Amino acid sequence: MNVVRVLVADDQPVIRAGLRALIGAADDMVVVGEASDGAEAVSMARELVPDVVLLDLRMPGVSGIDATIQLTRATPSARVLVLTDHESADTVVAAFEAGASGLLLKSSSPREIISSVRSVAAGASVLSYSVMKRLISRPAPRARLPEVAELAGKVASFGAGEVKVLALVGAGMSNKEIAGTLHLSLTSVKTYVSRILRRLGLDNRTQAAILAYELGLSVDGVVGGAIGGVSGGMSGGAGESAGSCLPLV
Repeated sequence: MNVVRVLVADDQPVIRAGLRALIGAADDMVVVGEASDGAEAVSMARELVPDVVLLDLRMPGVSGIDATIQLTRATPSARVLVLTDHESADTVVAAFEAGASGLLLKSSSPREIISSVRSVAAGASVLSYSVMKRLISRPAPRARLPEVAELAGKVASFGAGEVKVLALVGAGMSNKEIAGTLHLSLTSVKTYVSRILRRLGLDNRTQAAILAYELGLSVDGVVGGAIGGVSGGMSGGAGESAGSCLPLV
Protein backbone atom coordinates (compact mmCIF):
# COMPACT_ATOMS: atom_id res chain seq x y z
CA MET A 1 0.00 0.00 0.00
CA ASN A 2 1.32 3.40 -0.99
CA VAL A 3 1.25 5.88 1.88
CA VAL A 4 0.43 9.48 0.99
CA ARG A 5 2.92 11.88 2.54
CA VAL A 6 1.19 15.13 3.60
CA LEU A 7 2.65 18.49 4.63
CA VAL A 8 0.19 20.63 6.61
CA ALA A 9 0.56 24.42 6.36
CA ASP A 10 -1.66 26.68 8.49
CA ASP A 11 -0.85 29.55 10.85
CA GLN A 12 -3.35 28.36 13.46
CA PRO A 13 -1.95 25.64 15.77
CA VAL A 14 -5.41 24.26 16.52
CA ILE A 15 -6.11 23.77 12.81
CA ARG A 16 -2.76 22.04 12.28
CA ALA A 17 -3.39 19.78 15.26
CA GLY A 18 -6.83 18.86 13.98
CA LEU A 19 -5.56 18.06 10.51
CA ARG A 20 -2.64 16.07 11.91
CA ALA A 21 -5.05 13.95 13.98
CA LEU A 22 -7.46 13.52 11.07
CA ILE A 23 -4.78 12.49 8.57
CA GLY A 24 -2.96 10.37 11.12
CA ALA A 25 -6.11 8.33 11.65
CA ALA A 26 -6.09 7.24 8.01
CA ASP A 27 -4.02 4.10 7.48
CA ASP A 28 -2.85 5.23 4.02
CA MET A 29 -1.61 8.71 5.00
CA VAL A 30 1.05 10.26 7.18
CA VAL A 31 1.82 13.86 8.15
CA VAL A 32 5.51 14.41 7.39
CA GLY A 33 5.66 18.01 8.57
CA GLU A 34 3.82 21.13 9.72
CA ALA A 35 4.41 24.71 8.62
CA SER A 36 3.01 27.88 10.18
CA ASP A 37 3.46 30.21 7.19
CA GLY A 38 3.96 30.17 3.43
CA ALA A 39 7.73 30.57 3.44
CA GLU A 40 8.14 27.70 5.90
CA ALA A 41 5.83 25.55 3.77
CA VAL A 42 7.99 26.08 0.69
CA SER A 43 11.20 25.40 2.63
CA MET A 44 9.83 22.23 4.23
CA ALA A 45 8.41 20.97 0.94
CA ARG A 46 11.86 21.24 -0.64
CA GLU A 47 13.32 19.20 2.21
CA LEU A 48 10.56 16.64 2.75
CA VAL A 49 9.16 16.30 -0.81
CA PRO A 50 5.58 15.46 0.26
CA ASP A 51 2.95 14.05 -2.07
CA VAL A 52 0.36 16.62 -0.99
CA VAL A 53 0.66 20.04 0.65
CA LEU A 54 -2.53 20.93 2.54
CA LEU A 55 -2.26 24.72 2.47
CA ASP A 56 -4.17 27.57 4.08
CA LEU A 57 -4.55 30.62 1.82
CA ARG A 58 -4.31 33.25 4.54
CA MET A 59 -1.03 33.05 6.41
CA PRO A 60 1.46 35.71 7.56
CA GLY A 61 4.35 36.62 5.30
CA VAL A 62 4.18 34.73 2.02
CA SER A 63 0.52 34.37 1.06
CA GLY A 64 -1.07 31.05 0.19
CA ILE A 65 -1.30 32.05 -3.47
CA ASP A 66 2.38 33.03 -3.64
CA ALA A 67 3.33 29.91 -1.70
CA THR A 68 1.40 27.79 -4.19
CA ILE A 69 3.31 29.33 -7.08
CA GLN A 70 6.62 28.70 -5.34
CA LEU A 71 5.66 25.17 -4.33
CA THR A 72 4.71 24.13 -7.86
CA ARG A 73 8.04 25.45 -9.10
CA ALA A 74 10.27 24.16 -6.30
CA THR A 75 8.62 20.76 -5.83
CA PRO A 76 6.55 20.00 -8.95
CA SER A 77 5.81 16.47 -7.71
CA ALA A 78 3.96 17.85 -4.69
CA ARG A 79 0.28 18.57 -5.26
CA VAL A 80 -1.22 21.58 -3.49
CA LEU A 81 -4.65 21.22 -1.89
CA VAL A 82 -5.90 24.58 -0.64
CA LEU A 83 -8.00 24.67 2.51
CA THR A 84 -9.70 28.02 3.09
CA ASP A 85 -12.74 29.72 4.53
CA HIS A 86 -13.10 32.00 1.48
CA GLU A 87 -15.27 30.76 -1.37
CA SER A 88 -15.26 33.72 -3.76
CA ALA A 89 -14.88 32.94 -7.46
CA ASP A 90 -11.83 35.18 -7.65
CA THR A 91 -10.14 33.18 -4.89
CA VAL A 92 -10.85 29.91 -6.70
CA VAL A 93 -9.52 31.14 -10.03
CA ALA A 94 -6.43 32.66 -8.40
CA ALA A 95 -5.65 29.43 -6.54
CA PHE A 96 -5.95 27.23 -9.61
CA GLU A 97 -4.06 29.66 -11.80
CA ALA A 98 -1.28 29.57 -9.21
CA GLY A 99 -1.09 25.81 -9.66
CA ALA A 100 -3.31 24.37 -6.93
CA SER A 101 -4.77 20.93 -7.60
CA GLY A 102 -7.80 21.44 -5.42
CA LEU A 103 -9.68 23.78 -3.11
CA LEU A 104 -11.76 22.88 -0.08
CA LEU A 105 -13.56 24.97 2.49
CA LYS A 106 -12.51 24.64 6.12
CA SER A 107 -16.12 23.72 6.83
CA SER A 108 -15.68 20.53 4.76
CA SER A 109 -16.34 17.29 6.59
CA PRO A 110 -13.43 15.08 7.71
CA ARG A 111 -14.53 12.50 5.15
CA GLU A 112 -14.40 15.10 2.36
CA ILE A 113 -10.93 16.24 3.37
CA ILE A 114 -9.52 12.70 3.50
CA SER A 115 -11.18 11.77 0.20
CA SER A 116 -9.83 14.91 -1.44
CA VAL A 117 -6.28 14.30 -0.21
CA ARG A 118 -6.45 10.82 -1.75
CA SER A 119 -7.84 12.17 -5.02
CA VAL A 120 -5.23 14.90 -5.32
CA ALA A 121 -2.43 12.47 -4.50
CA ALA A 122 -3.73 10.22 -7.28
CA GLY A 123 -3.48 13.06 -9.79
CA ALA A 124 -7.04 14.39 -9.75
CA SER A 125 -8.19 17.93 -9.04
CA VAL A 126 -11.03 18.68 -6.65
CA LEU A 127 -13.26 21.60 -5.76
CA SER A 128 -15.88 22.03 -3.04
CA TYR A 129 -19.37 21.71 -4.47
CA SER A 130 -20.58 24.96 -2.93
CA VAL A 131 -17.63 26.82 -4.41
CA MET A 132 -18.18 25.28 -7.82
CA LYS A 133 -21.84 26.35 -7.79
CA ARG A 134 -20.83 29.91 -7.00
CA LEU A 135 -18.14 29.82 -9.66
CA ILE A 136 -20.31 28.66 -12.53
CA SER A 137 -23.30 30.84 -11.55
CA ARG A 138 -21.36 34.07 -11.97
CA PRO A 139 -21.10 35.83 -15.33
CA ALA A 140 -17.70 34.93 -16.72
CA PRO A 141 -15.30 37.86 -17.12
CA ARG A 142 -14.32 37.67 -20.78
CA ALA A 143 -10.86 39.21 -20.54
CA ARG A 144 -9.41 37.94 -17.28
CA LEU A 145 -6.57 36.07 -19.01
CA PRO A 146 -4.43 37.70 -21.73
CA GLU A 147 -4.63 34.58 -23.92
CA VAL A 148 -8.37 34.02 -23.51
CA ALA A 149 -9.23 35.57 -26.91
CA GLU A 150 -6.71 33.36 -28.68
CA LEU A 151 -7.97 30.27 -26.87
CA ALA A 152 -11.57 31.25 -27.65
CA GLY A 153 -10.65 31.21 -31.32
CA LYS A 154 -9.29 27.68 -30.97
CA VAL A 155 -12.40 26.52 -29.13
CA ALA A 156 -14.52 28.02 -31.94
CA SER A 157 -12.85 25.55 -34.31
CA PHE A 158 -13.79 22.57 -32.11
CA GLY A 159 -16.43 20.08 -33.12
CA ALA A 160 -19.63 19.83 -31.11
CA GLY A 161 -18.35 16.87 -29.12
CA GLU A 162 -15.21 18.62 -27.95
CA VAL A 163 -17.17 21.70 -26.90
CA LYS A 164 -19.58 19.54 -24.90
CA VAL A 165 -16.77 17.72 -23.13
CA LEU A 166 -14.99 21.01 -22.35
CA ALA A 167 -18.20 22.49 -20.95
CA LEU A 168 -18.71 19.49 -18.68
CA VAL A 169 -15.09 19.66 -17.52
CA GLY A 170 -15.81 23.27 -16.59
CA ALA A 171 -18.92 22.15 -14.71
CA GLY A 172 -16.74 19.99 -12.49
CA MET A 173 -17.60 16.58 -13.87
CA SER A 174 -15.15 13.70 -13.69
CA ASN A 175 -14.35 11.59 -16.74
CA LYS A 176 -16.74 8.91 -15.49
CA GLU A 177 -19.57 11.42 -15.05
CA ILE A 178 -18.96 12.89 -18.50
CA ALA A 179 -19.01 9.40 -20.00
CA GLY A 180 -22.38 8.72 -18.38
CA THR A 181 -23.82 12.08 -19.39
CA LEU A 182 -22.76 11.85 -23.03
CA HIS A 183 -23.19 8.08 -23.35
CA LEU A 184 -19.55 7.50 -24.22
CA SER A 185 -17.00 4.99 -23.04
CA LEU A 186 -14.53 6.17 -20.40
CA THR A 187 -11.71 5.62 -22.88
CA SER A 188 -13.43 7.89 -25.42
CA VAL A 189 -13.82 10.66 -22.86
CA LYS A 190 -10.15 10.42 -21.94
CA THR A 191 -9.32 10.68 -25.64
CA TYR A 192 -11.48 13.78 -25.97
CA VAL A 193 -9.87 15.41 -22.95
CA SER A 194 -6.34 14.62 -24.12
CA ARG A 195 -7.05 16.10 -27.52
CA ILE A 196 -8.65 19.21 -26.04
CA LEU A 197 -5.60 19.85 -23.86
CA ARG A 198 -3.25 19.28 -26.78
CA ARG A 199 -5.16 21.57 -29.15
CA LEU A 200 -5.38 24.34 -26.55
CA GLY A 201 -1.80 23.95 -25.38
CA LEU A 202 -2.91 23.42 -21.77
CA ASP A 203 -1.03 21.37 -19.21
CA ASN A 204 -3.89 19.84 -17.25
CA ARG A 205 -7.62 19.49 -16.69
CA THR A 206 -7.66 22.20 -14.06
CA GLN A 207 -6.59 24.78 -16.65
CA ALA A 208 -9.27 23.51 -19.03
CA ALA A 209 -11.92 23.89 -16.31
CA ILE A 210 -10.82 27.47 -15.66
CA LEU A 211 -10.88 28.25 -19.38
CA ALA A 212 -14.40 26.86 -19.70
CA TYR A 213 -15.44 29.20 -16.89
CA GLU A 214 -13.64 32.16 -18.46
CA LEU A 215 -15.35 31.53 -21.80
CA GLY A 216 -18.73 31.17 -20.12
CA LEU A 217 -19.36 27.75 -21.66
CA SER A 218 -22.78 26.51 -20.63
CA VAL A 219 -23.84 22.95 -19.89
CA ASP A 220 -27.41 23.76 -21.00
CA GLY A 221 -28.39 21.29 -23.66
CA VAL A 222 -25.43 19.06 -22.88
CA VAL A 223 -26.69 17.10 -19.89
CA GLY A 224 -28.63 14.09 -21.06
CA GLY A 225 -27.46 14.41 -24.65
CA ALA A 226 -25.12 12.08 -26.50
CA ILE A 227 -22.45 13.32 -28.87
CA GLY A 228 -24.13 12.86 -32.21
CA GLY A 229 -25.11 9.33 -31.28
CA VAL A 230 -21.49 8.30 -31.55
CA SER A 231 -20.19 5.83 -28.98
CA GLY A 232 -16.64 7.14 -29.06
CA GLY A 233 -13.83 8.65 -31.09
CA MET A 234 -12.93 12.09 -32.36
CA SER A 235 -13.61 14.13 -35.45
CA GLY A 236 -11.22 14.51 -38.33
CA GLY A 237 -11.05 10.89 -39.37
CA ALA A 238 -11.65 9.22 -36.02
CA GLY A 239 -15.38 9.71 -35.51
CA GLU A 240 -17.61 12.49 -34.23
CA SER A 241 -16.01 15.54 -32.67
CA ALA A 242 -17.09 16.72 -29.98
CA GLY A 243 -20.57 14.37 -2.90
CA SER A 244 -19.89 17.66 -1.65
CA CYS A 245 -16.58 17.74 -3.41
CA LEU A 246 -16.35 17.61 -7.18
CA PRO A 247 -13.47 15.97 -9.02
CA LEU A 248 -12.16 18.05 -11.89
CA VAL A 249 -10.04 15.27 -13.30
